[in-house]
Amino acid sequence: MVPVKRGVKSGGEKPAGALGRKAGAGRARTGGARRADGEKSAGADCASRRRKPVPLDRLETERPNHASAAIDRAAIPEILRTINDEDAKVPGAVRKAIPAIGRAVAIIAARLKSGGRLFYVGAGTSGRLGVVDASEMPPTYGTDPSLVQAVIAGGPEAVFRSMEGAEDDYEAGRRDLAARGVGSRDAVLGLSASGRARYVAGALDLAREVGASAIALTCNRNSDLLGHAELGIVVRTGPEVVAGSTRMKAGTAEKLTLNMISTAVMILLGRVRGNRMAYLQPKCRKLRERGEAMVAAETGASRREARRAIEACGGSVAEAIELLREGKAPGRGRIAPQRFRSLLAIRRKDSAPR
Repeated sequence: MVPVKRGVKSGGEKPAGALGRKAGAGRARTGGARRADGEKSAGADCASRRRKPVPLDRLETERPNHASAAIDRAAIPEILRTINDEDAKVPGAVRKAIPAIGRAVAIIAARLKSGGRLFYVGAGTSGRLGVVDASEMPPTYGTDPSLVQAVIAGGPEAVFRSMEGAEDDYEAGRRDLAARGVGSRDAVLGLSASGRARYVAGALDLAREVGASAIALTCNRNSDLLGHAELGIVVRTGPEVVAGSTRMKAGTAEKLTLNMISTAVMILLGRVRGNRMAYLQPKCRKLRERGEAMVAAETGASRREARRAIEACGGSVAEAIELLREGKAPGRGRIAPQRFRSLLAIRRKDSAPR
């Protein structure tokens, strides 16, 4: 762990400001952003706009990697082994950041439990990774699409076409997040491998001003982004195989970290039973088969009974499990046929349009 500017201490300690207290506390007051150390900073907005970025040559992710210095003259197997060797270092870097990742999970889960939302904000590769993770929540965990949202510099077009200049627009980051109606119950996770994306800095500053939780994920310990967040997650992946190409190790680290955060949050929200995604939305053949297998394994029902129960419950795997558990013959692992038919009839009647 490394120090996070404005009050986040080293050594895995809790931040000293708003996010070091009970979740939901520490709303920003009018007249300036609230710093992580709890002191009001009347000129924080102007200072954020004027702050000069850390020079690229001082960032670990931008430095040349000695292990790949001659990769342009290497044979294909050697190129691939070099890339693979560097990729193998990423999980260890993520593991070292688990204390900070854990604090982020606790903060985000608390916000969502209180009716808030999670916003990923990023540019370029980081922004696209946020889009990928957010888009997976509804089919995997049955959440409303508004619960976890992605905001990417340059808008939806930037998902498919590079718009690198968009990352430098501080005001656009503020505007785009404000357009989503971010408020004091929400959490904002800013993503920037280098930590220099002004778009993300603008969004984090706005988040703090309205009292939302502001968390930064970066791969450089001297990242500019840390000064705009109340909690920083730093995954130090080091120099890339191709110098500065942070879509490689840094991007992999961001993906692994987002996987951990969103999965852990959904577990805490009760969207997982055992280790199964009981709230998946079975809208394609693969997911229908997965849902049927899950219901059968959880209840002892046959696949046919599982399919019928899911259909009767409007596609809800979790409700189908409850229905079939109700229909089990007492003391036995099989479904009582008469009870099952009765419950299906009641369920269909209750769900019929009125």
